[in-house]
Amino acid sequence: MSLIKEKFEKTKPLICYFMAGYPSLEDSFLTAKTLIENGADILEVGVPFSDPVADGPTIQVAHEKAVKDGITPLDVLNLTEKLKRNFPDIPLILMTYYNPIYILGIQNFCKLAKEKGVDGFIVPDLPPEEAKEFKEIANSFQLSTIFLLAPTSDTRRIELVSKYSDDFIYYVSLTGITGARDQLPWDEVQSQIRKIKSITSTPVAVGFGVSKKEHTKILSQFSDGVIVGSAIVKLQGKKDFKEIASLIKSLKEGMQ
Repeated sequence: MSLIKEKFEKTKPLICYFMAGYPSLEDSFLTAKTLIENGADILEVGVPFSDPVADGPTIQVAHEKAVKDGITPLDVLNLTEKLKRNFPDIPLILMTYYNPIYILGIQNFCKLAKEKGVDGFIVPDLPPEEAKEFKEIANSFQLSTIFLLAPTSDTRRIELVSKYSDDFIYYVSLTGITGARDQLPWDEVQSQIRKIKSITSTPVAVGFGVSKKEHTKILSQFSDGVIVGSAIVKLQGKKDFKEIASLIKSLKEGMQ
């Protein structure tokens, strides 16, 4: 059983995204350490990329800064190796666009990822229709592949994503890009989660826009996990580890 699946069987996990190499590699390690020590159950490790089409302004800035500083996918994998060595029970999911995988080669990338402590992948610009080879190779290294559903996903799409997502489905709470919001369309999200769960037994975690204790409290009532990103990255850029700790404790409390 994968570490990711174990987390979902034990709890409704708080899944926390941070950007590797932002504002420096050491700062991103300290960010990850702070997340874990204050309640994060699973980490999404952002791989810097020059054209992050799914991300909003906060995470775009982090991508841009890390790319400008020369942070490479190999630097990111060295960071995951360090994290896994220090926190062996925390699942690490690489959130990367497909280009870095393609450049290094799927086989080589997956082999390196496995050696460096990665447990799975989220590749937002790789649709399941194009993912057969990637999924087969990733799975051959016991690496999970996680795919996304959106408010616009119909029944056929839900069935397809359910087939390709190994340990959970990432449900995007709203159409558009990442970024913290004051409010989310709760009724619509709950309705869509209910629809997904009527089609598949795969756990569903909700992300995009989540930034407050009130959000995690509501979402944890009908989802299997909650994903937080931009609210963390904003504080990460300021190196405000004390505030990151406070945020994660608060978000986790909302899920109790």
